[in-house]
Amino acid sequence: MSIAPIADLRVVQLIDANLDRAREGLRVVEDWCRFGLDRQELVVTLKDWRQQLGRHHLDSYKQARSTATDQGIGLSHPAQQQRQAPWHVVAANCARVQEALRVLEEFARHPDPELATTAATIRYGLYDLEVTVLHANAGAKRREQLQACRLYLITSTQIDLCSRVTAALEAGIGMVQYRNKEGSDLERLSEAKELAAICRKHGALFIINDRIDIALAVDADGVHLGQDDLPTDVARNLIGAERLLGRSTQCLAQLDKAENEGCDYVGVGPVYATATKPERQPVGLDYVKEASKATQLPWFAIGGINISTLGAVINAGAERVAVVGAVMNSKDPAAASLQLVEALT
Repeated sequence: MSIAPIADLRVVQLIDANLDRAREGLRVVEDWCRFGLDRQELVVTLKDWRQQLGRHHLDSYKQARSTATDQGIGLSHPAQQQRQAPWHVVAANCARVQEALRVLEEFARHPDPELATTAATIRYGLYDLEVTVLHANAGAKRREQLQACRLYLITSTQIDLCSRVTAALEAGIGMVQYRNKEGSDLERLSEAKELAAICRKHGALFIINDRIDIALAVDADGVHLGQDDLPTDVARNLIGAERLLGRSTQCLAQLDKAENEGCDYVGVGPVYATATKPERQPVGLDYVKEASKATQLPWFAIGGINISTLGAVINAGAERVAVVGAVMNSKDPAAASLQLVEALT
């Protein structure tokens, strides 16, 4: 590939610098998609874009470099120090690449029209790919929070629902499931919106029981389904890959099925008799012991668990617990939550 000589050395240096900037930024995003997100299809696209720009990065551009006279060498900005999370780094590099490609479009349009066209094509493609990566980043963040979560609160119908959930969150609970089998859809939607806002304020995961429509309407972090609810593949298609999908299980076969189908976590129980589902026969601690050896998925022992029964559940192999009445029916939900959090830490 050859181009007509460019008389203005400044333009040559500018093109070289922005080709470097675009290729480097693409590599940052590519490596995160490879190692952080495990998204091969994104890696393939990003690698192809890097190769395309590499073919346009001619020796004549590289030979014009002069780091000694480049006034931008060593410059930094305080915002760079604020990129603590991987997704902040990725977002910053997407913006960096887009800016560099725009510069290449403008300055290479006359001397190197093929480069300008390639830069424009990649820039528009990156706009769409960035959205996909941001969604995948949101999913990665949620799954990191899920791994760290030890105590999962499932709500019951209460007059002071939001104040009880707030107290539990302030005590250290990291995940809340909104479960309400009563009332109208409008009432449920209103409660879900309020709880979603409270959970976001406290940095906690917010899950909706059963109702995918409400989960999507309030931008919840995921949904939790029972054995008689929608199949996993149907639910996943509706909520997307970035949201969490949990499934209740009462035996090892159901757990294995949930894991093989790509659920993000499972409930294991009911361990003890529970007022939430009085018709359900308790599975006891044996299933807890089996689950502790059978899966790498995050799983939560559930069903009749409170501070007095928690020790036996932990001894059976549980590291995570979901509770309802132990907090929602407590006279002091903050103290009850704190007791459970400390026992699981």
